[in-house]
Amino acid sequence: MSTEIVTISRLGAQGDGIAQTESGAIYAPFTLPGETAALAVNGNHGTLISLREASPERIQPTCRHFGPDGVNGTCGGCSLQHASDALYHDFKRNLVIDALKSKGLTPDVAALVVARPGERRRAVFTARRTEKELLLGYNQAASHHIVAISECPITSPGIVSRLATIRKIAAAMAPSSEPFRITVLETETGLDLAFEGLKLNDRQRRAAVEAVLCERGIARVSLNGEIVIEPVKPGIDFGGVTVSPPPGAFTQATRPAEQAMAKLVLDHLGKAKRVADLFAGIGTFALRIARTARVHAVEGEDKALKALDFAARNTQGLKPVTVEKRDLFRRPMMAQELKVFDAVVFDPPRAGAEAQCHELARSCVKKIAAVSCNPVTLARDLSILVAAGYRITSVTPIDQFLWSAHVETVATLEK
Repeated sequence: MSTEIVTISRLGAQGDGIAQTESGAIYAPFTLPGETAALAVNGNHGTLISLREASPERIQPTCRHFGPDGVNGTCGGCSLQHASDALYHDFKRNLVIDALKSKGLTPDVAALVVARPGERRRAVFTARRTEKELLLGYNQAASHHIVAISECPITSPGIVSRLATIRKIAAAMAPSSEPFRITVLETETGLDLAFEGLKLNDRQRRAAVEAVLCERGIARVSLNGEIVIEPVKPGIDFGGVTVSPPPGAFTQATRPAEQAMAKLVLDHLGKAKRVADLFAGIGTFALRIARTARVHAVEGEDKALKALDFAARNTQGLKPVTVEKRDLFRRPMMAQELKVFDAVVFDPPRAGAEAQCHELARSCVKKIAAVSCNPVTLARDLSILVAAGYRITSVTPIDQFLWSAHVETVATLEK
């Protein structure tokens, strides 16, 4: 390990500052372009020791857990609290622009739909019992060390105000000093706590149930996907349709981002009468689309698909919704199957929808809405469609993971 004085030239894809040196690039978290910094360098990684010259785009972080001056962040939940809004918003938008450009795509990219503090309805905490207390918080970056939190400006007040309750229930669930994860989802009916990484005996389960019954505002507690106690079914509203998600199911992290994505998708679909929603999850788009069009929802996860199906069957005023359990990575919908649809929506995991896009490229579907959490795989997928004659009509980056390097995108295409 050595100490070097470097100048940061740009931000990398993970939000780290990058310094170009004679020996190659050095990646330094918590630094900004234009800054001169002293780094402890190990290979291509630099740990910030001090700033010799700070960027005018550096601001005081909002959260005490990020670090007192933004020089040495402690909590691993955020990586860019020290950057001004202008720099941060440009960074996120450019992640999408650069990924598209790498595939030869140069469509207009709209301004970032920004995220605001206090919007996150879903947070994943790490917890561990110690001799003195139960630690609840986030892992420090690149570490197993848990930073116990007393505030979290990105997370909704409905979660932050119940941190003590979450700790109490977690303490009742923790049988040992081994760390475990808790996914907390704020629903319309209360908090949904999904614990992972624990093994409980009957006595410990009873203690957990008693802890929940002593508290208000807890809709459900589950352990490794199985319900421990459910005082009331958790419910999420998708444009007037209430869905009860399975324990630990994927949901969009913020309501405003979800609503922005849904509006972009629905506006693009227009008067389409038959729509396929691929990688449909619990129905984020399918149930909204069903207000005006027949929907065929395809999803590989059985419990998510059953939640979507139940909601559709028990909501009046929807067009017919059919469901199909199918692994679209291994068995994408073929071009011949797609010919009955006016439009297709797809929202895959980070790996993208490469196999499915090859079939869409061979299809006669007129409109496609692509939703993605990974600009790199989105660019690959869009390049497949563009090569087959589709035209990109809009690209909109959307922020819902505030002060992180993650960005959502909705792209619309026509043929």
